[in-house]
This record gives sequence, structure tokens and C-alpha cells, in this order.
Amino acid sequence: MKTNQITDFMQIAILQAQKAFQKGEVPVGAVIVQDGKVIAKAYNMREKKQNALLHAEILCINHACKKLHSWRLENCQMYVTLEPCPMCAGAIVNARLSKVTYACKQNTSSDNLFEEILQSNRLNHTCAFCQDKKYERQSSSLITDFFKSKR
Repeated sequence: MKTNQITDFMQIAILQAQKAFQKGEVPVGAVIVQDGKVIAKAYNMREKKQNALLHAEILCINHACKKLHSWRLENCQMYVTLEPCPMCAGAIVNARLSKVTYACKQNTSSDNLFEEILQSNRLNHTCAFCQDKKYERQSSSLITDFFKSKR
């Protein structure tokens, strides 16, 4: 396969976000990849399950841990449509993911808390991260459209 893998994996995350949108969930989707293959994917399920912890990233980490029979996801990368919140950033570091690529930034991310958590010397692991701006507008529009539909 000669296509840009970041693009392919982010497209899968966007499809997950679209599923969330259709189900009345905040449209965030996540994918975890190991050795160039998707091993887990998820979308937000807080409303359906009435559980504040069920963010796409947390669910995706859970699926990947089950698939690999390990909580250590050291050779795995996450692709997510929205910059992870502090709870998810902590889970990403604790799961030992090697890298996170996100499509759009949180509206409230001017404090760089996501970056600080992923790079904190206080934790046993650090995680690389980057923004895939190619999908920023598409991911941001999904979230904007979702909240407009709720007003």
C-alpha cells in the first residue's frame, strides 16, 4: 500500500466520529495502530452508557489492551479526531502509547495541558504527539455541527 498511512488511519477515526454523531454522542473517534495495522477503534459512548469515563480514547485503549493481552501499548500509535482531554492524556501516558496524532485542537487548549501531560517528567513514560492539520477542518466541523444540532 503506497498511500499516506496517517491519512488512512485518521479517516478511520473520522468514520468512528461520524458514528458517534449519528448516535447522539459528541463526535470523537479514535484508532490504535500497531505495526501499520488497526488493532482497536472506538467512539464516545458517554450518553449511551451514562458513564463519564467512556471517551473514545479510553474505550480504544481498553480494546487494544484486551486484544494484546497487555496494558503496555508501547509500540502503538493513536489517531484521534480531537485533541485528548486531560483524563485521556493521562490514560495515553499510562498505557505507554508511543505517539498520538490528533486532527483538531480543543477550543480550551491554549494552556497546553495535553502537551504537558504527555511530556511530563513526573510520569514514567512520555508520548510523542502531533496534529494532522489535513483533517482539522473536517473534524472541527463535525463537532460544531453536532453542537449546533443540539441548540
